[in-house]
Amino acid sequence: MAERPTTNWRDGIAEEAQELAAGTLDPECACMAGLFPEELLTSTDAVLDAFERELPGLSAADDAQIFGVVERVVLALNAVNEAHNESAYETDEREQLCDFIDQSLTEHGIDVVALTARHGLGRYQITNKWRKW
Repeated sequence: MAERPTTNWRDGIAEEAQELAAGTLDPECACMAGLFPEELLTSTDAVLDAFERELPGLSAADDAQIFGVVERVVLALNAVNEAHNESAYETDEREQLCDFIDQSLTEHGIDVVALTARHGLGRYQITNKWRKW
């Protein structure tokens, strides 16, 4: 099952907190909690919850319906990013979110390579039309 990026980010926060408590990390080097405040994590999870609710049965959907699901998740993530001064998701986070979308679609029977190819896109361009993060 595709791992949510927020799970990875929460794990990083917890690991960093342990290192700080153990004295093995200089507090000046701690950044995870600042990069991923709880409100960002909660907002992102709410978007991913909605996305995941749309996935079952998607393998029987037509291309327009599948792209509609992708559009909705991307636009909702755009809104989260906007609410965080356009800096919620940096390069690594963007890649994790895109991978999560791709893997989730694949796990629900969508051939992402074929889908994107039918529309003149590369596999990793599925979110590009709407993505601002």
